[in-house]
Amino acid sequence: MWIAVGILTVVLLGAAMQKKNEYKCKDIKIEIVGSVQHMFVDEKDILQTVNSIGLVTGNSISNINLRNIELLLEKNAWIKNAEVYFNNNNELIINIEEKEPVARIFTLQESSFYVDTLANQLPISDKYSARVPVFTAFPTDHQQLSMADSLLMVDVIKLAKFIQADSFWNAQIAQVNILPNATFEIIPVLGNQIISLGNADELDKKFKRLLAFYKYAWLQNGINKYERLNVEFNNQVVAIKKGVSVFSDTTKAKQIIITVDSVKAETINSPKAVFKKN
Repeated sequence: MWIAVGILTVVLLGAAMQKKNEYKCKDIKIEIVGSVQHMFVDEKDILQTVNSIGLVTGNSISNINLRNIELLLEKNAWIKNAEVYFNNNNELIINIEEKEPVARIFTLQESSFYVDTLANQLPISDKYSARVPVFTAFPTDHQQLSMADSLLMVDVIKLAKFIQADSFWNAQIAQVNILPNATFEIIPVLGNQIISLGNADELDKKFKRLLAFYKYAWLQNGINKYERLNVEFNNQVVAIKKGVSVFSDTTKAKQIIITVDSVKAETINSPKAVFKKN
């Protein structure tokens, strides 16, 4: 009796599997997650990729290789992960996780690309331009970075994430220039001065100092009277007025130092000493 039951079970399972293999794919449903606006990869792109290996909708489920579809989708530079499966309604479900850019980088070789949090270089799209911090003068456009360039890329991503996380700085910073010594200077939207930031350490403190200066300057004579700001130094912002050279006569030159803790200003003579670090 038990032998007969076992044989019957095997027969029923085989029949069920054969019946399932005869089912046809009724539809394709796509879900894209990851990037906020999902503009670098859309449903049209996914369908085009899937159907490039043969028509899926209406085809027998047994003829559709799910793993091959996943591998093919993940060849797209903008797709971080793809999961493909059939639900109980014989619909092909495609879940796409899109990579999310944190910065756009322009290199010394005049090329441009996006970069995500994992330092993956992402190609520029003809369809969409992401609103992310812009960095100029990155040393190379090579995919394989040297140790020094890798460390610089880490700082770029760190700074880009900091800017994006704050709505004020995200709107106020037009671009970030990378200097040959792997430090940064900021070009603001409001104000025509250059802001020396130094490296990507202690960003929170540096931007607090800069915000303190903005509050002081706007309350006094405005920020456009200053040609250069420097927030590298602890507890102060150094501001050089327009028309004053860093290497000019220190008896005539004037600079403003703002102490962040008290948000007070004092005038001293010696821009050369302060900018010696640059």
